[in-house]
Amino acid sequence: MSRFKFDRETLITTALRILPAFDRLLMRSAATKEYEIFPNSLFPWTDYLKAQTPVIRAEAEKLLQDRMSVPSVREISPDHAKIAVDDKWRSFFLWGYGVKITDNCAKCPETAKILENIPGLLTAFYSVMLKGAHVPLHTGPTKAILTTHLGLIIPREREKCHMTVGDNNNVVWKEGEIVIFDDMFPHEVWNDTDEDRIILLVHIKRPLKFPGSVLRDLFFSALRASPFVRDGLRNLDAWKQNNAVADAAPERLAAE
Repeated sequence: MSRFKFDRETLITTALRILPAFDRLLMRSAATKEYEIFPNSLFPWTDYLKAQTPVIRAEAEKLLQDRMSVPSVREISPDHAKIAVDDKWRSFFLWGYGVKITDNCAKCPETAKILENIPGLLTAFYSVMLKGAHVPLHTGPTKAILTTHLGLIIPREREKCHMTVGDNNNVVWKEGEIVIFDDMFPHEVWNDTDEDRIILLVHIKRPLKFPGSVLRDLFFSALRASPFVRDGLRNLDAWKQNNAVADAAPERLAAE
């Protein structure tokens, strides 16, 4: 085992042990009561985002005509391998934990501009669940994050494409509708239809008062420098380069 791999695994293991205590500390500064699924009314920007659905959807449709043209989640983040069990969950990242993916944003310029109006934006990507996809029951990494879903392209049999959150919440996506939830509650996702599902998935900072807000922001600064994020960005670059080579090969053969 290389020193780098050992250090990386040790860092991630240590972080997972510390996070529960860190989360308890953060929640002492919570700016809202705790919800499994949050009322959209707590986030004034949701009305703006919903109104932009036609623009965001149009760019997603154009970009994702070939669903396999974007990488699977597990290709970009091997740390998600336990929940991204196959290649049916695919993603196109625009932001990753506070890091803007500039060349990807250039392919969706209007969506990129819209995202800049979301306070506390951390991560944003088109989340594609191919027909028959399933993400097993899991929880997120920390209470510092809240997850937002904006429905873009939803199968006609909507009830068969859904997500459970916590004890009694069953989310059935709808185009133009927003769901904000705490992914530290166990959740599971199914697409038991013959069509693909596409949403805009956004992570935002949990609203916190001082001093929790400062601790939260320091945590995200450290996270951006960590192997968890840096490796994901490198994997994304490697995927782009590999696919650029593959796309160019037929053209070279034709020229020969």
